[in-house]
Amino acid sequence: MWLLTDSDREKDDPDVVVDSRPLGLVLLSRSYRWFAFIGLGLLFWILLAWPTPTGLTVDGQRTLAAFVICLILWLTRLIPLAVTSLLAITLIQLLGVMESGEAFALFGHQAVFFILGAFILAAALMKTGLSSRIALFFLSKFGGSPKQLLLGALIVPAFLSFWMPEHAVAAMLFPIIIEIVRALGTKPRKGNFGHAIFLSLAWGAAIGGVGTFLGGARNALAVGILKQTTGQFIGFFEWMIAVVPMVFAMLIIAYFVINRFFPSDIDSVEEAVDVLKARNKQMGKPSIEERMVGFIMLLTVAAWVFLGSAVELASIAILAVVALFVFQLVKWRDLEGYVNWGIILMYGGAIALGFALEDTGAAAWLAQVLITRWTTSPMIIIIVLAFISILLTEGMSNAAVVAMLVPVGLGIADTHGIDPRVIVFAIAVPAGLGFAIPMGNPPNAIAYSSGYIDPKRMLKVGLLLDLCAWVVFVLMAKYYWPLINIRI
Repeated sequence: MWLLTDSDREKDDPDVVVDSRPLGLVLLSRSYRWFAFIGLGLLFWILLAWPTPTGLTVDGQRTLAAFVICLILWLTRLIPLAVTSLLAITLIQLLGVMESGEAFALFGHQAVFFILGAFILAAALMKTGLSSRIALFFLSKFGGSPKQLLLGALIVPAFLSFWMPEHAVAAMLFPIIIEIVRALGTKPRKGNFGHAIFLSLAWGAAIGGVGTFLGGARNALAVGILKQTTGQFIGFFEWMIAVVPMVFAMLIIAYFVINRFFPSDIDSVEEAVDVLKARNKQMGKPSIEERMVGFIMLLTVAAWVFLGSAVELASIAILAVVALFVFQLVKWRDLEGYVNWGIILMYGGAIALGFALEDTGAAAWLAQVLITRWTTSPMIIIIVLAFISILLTEGMSNAAVVAMLVPVGLGIADTHGIDPRVIVFAIAVPAGLGFAIPMGNPPNAIAYSSGYIDPKRMLKVGLLLDLCAWVVFVLMAKYYWPLINIRI
């Protein structure tokens, strides 16, 4: 019998990787998930068996137990976010907090169908090539100098993220930016321009994504939880009026921050402009499909803005989707690669859990314990919620941040007489403004995957931009919102 050494194995099969760690460490690394699940099971049992705290109902305690377990799973991602939400909706009906029919019916909430419609509309824009045409057209207009090109790389994704999911915008523009940096001879992680243009892509998409319901589905999720728990609603146009000024302010700040910390190290961008013009010319004239998709999109946005108070936003979105299929502009198989079905499932469960937290009084009790015990000033509460939201979104999904904080925040609003709409803005808007690390938001991860970004430099500058976003939000809440009748 032959004994193969590690080097013999590597020669026989170069793809074989020999794990030379101690056996105990190997076994532990392969079984840690099972220990984690056992620990979660024990924690769940302890939370249910613990004497009910003063001021909390039994149903509220059970809901909090489910909430804590789901929160840990959202943070650790031991299972996918969507599966965690399915678990949430199952737990609240198994624990007797909510009837099964009522719990599963929340998957039919209008926010879920609005998000589904928005994904399909964005898929049609990308599938027909209309979104790429718009991006190339506008980018080609910013080719006068390196600073102008950076401005275009910041503004164009921000504008597109008003109408498409921010991660889709970043993914769509990514190959175009890659062509630009290669045409300019920029090397990965060397020099400033490569850093600057990819950060412009990521941060522009993230900033624009907070401006409407379409840029970040977390916005629609927050509004859905608001309507389900309080009956109040924030319209499409109302959201834009409240948030778009912050988008403009953050774009200005981001532009100056990028130029300050990544001063241009190239003299001309003529080669990049030539690449953009060649790509634009290669696309030819707009097709009939592109024109029709653009027309339907314009009608849809107009209906959201002007009819949103009379007709459900989800109904408008679904009618637009039906129109796409009536005119055979898309096929179902075209959509399967664009629509994030996991997000749809996640939001249905998150809305159900949020409703259970509010309905049982668990949200109000948790808010009292965590925040309002220490302060009763509405303005301080808003400042703290915005800070926590930005902080959490750097380490976990921004949709999970919304699902976790909005029910708690609405409990605070009910206790202290704060306008619930303010709570939604204070959580959902900062949740989309994580700039420091790749997992802060999907555009960050996409830009980082290029290999042109040094994570240490991104962290340093991103934290500064996080702080700027927090300050701008607080100033907007204090001085701008009262002018549009949103009072804390």
